[in-house]
Amino acid sequence: MSIHINKTEVEQWDYIELTLYGPEHGNPFIDVKIEANFRNEDKEYLIKGFYDGSGIYKIRFMPEKTGFWSYTTVSNVDELNGLNGEFVCIEASSANHGPVRVHNKFHFHYADNTPYFPFGTTCYAWVHQGKEMEEKTLNTLKQTPFNKIRMCVFPKRYIYNENEPELYPFEGSLEGGWDFTRFNTEFFRHFEKRILDLMSIGIEADIILFHPYDKGHWGFDRMDAQTDDRYLKYVISRFAAFRNVWWSLANEFDFMKEKDISDWDRFLDIIANNDPYGHLCSIHNGYEFYTHWKQGITHVSIQNGSAVADFGRAGLMREVYNKPIIYDEVCYEGDIERRWGNISAEEMVHRFWQGIIAGTYVTHGESYLHPQDIIWWAKGGVLHGQSPQRIAFLKKIIEEGPKDGINPIDKWQNLKLAGKAGEYFLYYFGKEQVKEWKFELPVKSELKEGTRLKLEIIDTWNMTITPVDEVFEAVKKDMYTMIDKEGKMVKLPDKPYIALRISVID
Repeated sequence: MSIHINKTEVEQWDYIELTLYGPEHGNPFIDVKIEANFRNEDKEYLIKGFYDGSGIYKIRFMPEKTGFWSYTTVSNVDELNGLNGEFVCIEASSANHGPVRVHNKFHFHYADNTPYFPFGTTCYAWVHQGKEMEEKTLNTLKQTPFNKIRMCVFPKRYIYNENEPELYPFEGSLEGGWDFTRFNTEFFRHFEKRILDLMSIGIEADIILFHPYDKGHWGFDRMDAQTDDRYLKYVISRFAAFRNVWWSLANEFDFMKEKDISDWDRFLDIIANNDPYGHLCSIHNGYEFYTHWKQGITHVSIQNGSAVADFGRAGLMREVYNKPIIYDEVCYEGDIERRWGNISAEEMVHRFWQGIIAGTYVTHGESYLHPQDIIWWAKGGVLHGQSPQRIAFLKKIIEEGPKDGINPIDKWQNLKLAGKAGEYFLYYFGKEQVKEWKFELPVKSELKEGTRLKLEIIDTWNMTITPVDEVFEAVKKDMYTMIDKEGKMVKLPDKPYIALRISVID
């Protein structure tokens, strides 16, 4: 029995793929176990493989350390057992930063310590729309600031998205029923191609594993526990070796009334026990919050538009969970009649700024009416709104700032201020129209007396940055407040959505 490896030299955080040929009889998805031990000088990984149809078995592995690796297959089928090989892992190329990890408690970075700030979008069913539409979506994404996309494994059936997909995840048919013991390998090959397409343009795939928007039409939302578990393990074995994968247990888990908390807890355990790389993992709510404190939940994915509608709310979740917070659904820029789908572009941008000032993150969505129901939030295609370019403007500002992320400076008394104490600050006025601002920062800004600072006025909507001519010098006013030694004022445009960038002069 021979074994084929797709490459003998692989970049760190890229993947190798072993291909083996074995039995087709019976049900290989159930009957055949295939794994491989991957070893380097100091660690060993047992990686589960999967059946890919037509007698083909595959095992994928993402090496996280450079150097020499060897492998040996393990199987309950003699012809697939005990096969050996080796490869070399080399340093990653400049565009390969590895998987995203939690960093500095509330933020993220890539495995190579490159900063990563999530500026995501939502496109639930884009991979189920056919080649032409999917390619259009990818081309659109290339022109946007978005570096994460929320997307469902299962097709979605909901308002404005009631078309049948070209492929289904199981063998069988809608009319004749599904064989839940046999996966449609064409479906999964297509899905993973889209994951890799996203990787090639620098976008993280936030993969939603379950969702309620089936309503029994296909029955993928009402599978029994054994089928659920088998599906999860299959998905992990196929996708986990891709560095841009995030796991989202569900979209609006609490709307799936056929499942209870014990199911979601079990799914979390399955991911923890079967994903050897520790990809980011969360779960998304409707009305009820999951117990995000649980081990295995790396960050908090929340639906709550009100949290980022005004000052002081978004930061509370940081205090509650002590983990990174992503407000993954804050309503959508659009004009549909549903209350969740008709906020203005100005409001969407404002909510992004509110999230950032609170030391959290926000995800975009768009739902403008279309004569063919081609709405970005579900099907992708092209964007029509005005918020993406403003979000790109904000993203650039954040990427130019502290590499460890933006945090509240005085979270109890000054909710408009965030940054890095002693170095850098963003002051966001929100919807308030301010004519002038007297230089005043909290003592918690950790500025030393005599520190010189420069100010820039940011128009978050018109996307302009205007330097203030004066230099400011910090002195202590009282036990709570730092002011400019000359009491200088800053004239502002007297309109909403203005911010200040305040930086220490070296």
